[in-house]
Amino acid sequence: MPQRLIADDLVIASHNEGKVSEIRDLLNPFGLTVHSAAELNLPEPEETGSTFAENATLKAVAAAEGSGMAALADDSGLVVPALGGAPGIYSARWAGPDKDFDAAMARIEKKLGPKADREAHFVCVLALALPSGETRTYEGTVHGTLVWPPKGTFGFGYDPIFRPKKFSDTFGEMNPPKKHQISHRAEAFRLFTADQFGDA
Repeated sequence: MPQRLIADDLVIASHNEGKVSEIRDLLNPFGLTVHSAAELNLPEPEETGSTFAENATLKAVAAAEGSGMAALADDSGLVVPALGGAPGIYSARWAGPDKDFDAAMARIEKKLGPKADREAHFVCVLALALPSGETRTYEGTVHGTLVWPPKGTFGFGYDPIFRPKKFSDTFGEMNPPKKHQISHRAEAFRLFTADQFGDA
């Protein structure tokens, strides 16, 4: 197993409270002191990468440099093949400055139309960065279909329209512990925690 990079403190390089809460829950078993970028007043870097991995890495590096601590960043999004992969890395930007995901979900529905293929998948790339500049990435994916109208009040973002394969509920209808077992973020975290803490 590669050498563990994290000491006791870790910065979550995000100002998205839903994402920070989900990551905190996933990190709970590992005894870390977790800080968010917002709590530390760290600025949000511009996401100029062309892939999830590039954007996650630039956010993690910025937080590690700004805090002097190990930082973990998540870049994730919804990929709809029938829309050429959109919204993809622009998933958050489709919701606009007000983070209006109801409008973003309606935009996807309008672009797809009534007969389009509704297959989709969520991608999550976690990037771990140290103040020294060392980085690692971990990628998770979950496949499913899009449903309308949106269903459920759990989760955040596009969760109410995404139904993972082999399940009858959308992510928006699943309570957090259930979603944490099967989500794209959970898969990326399994890779991250196996690398940093072992398989136990």
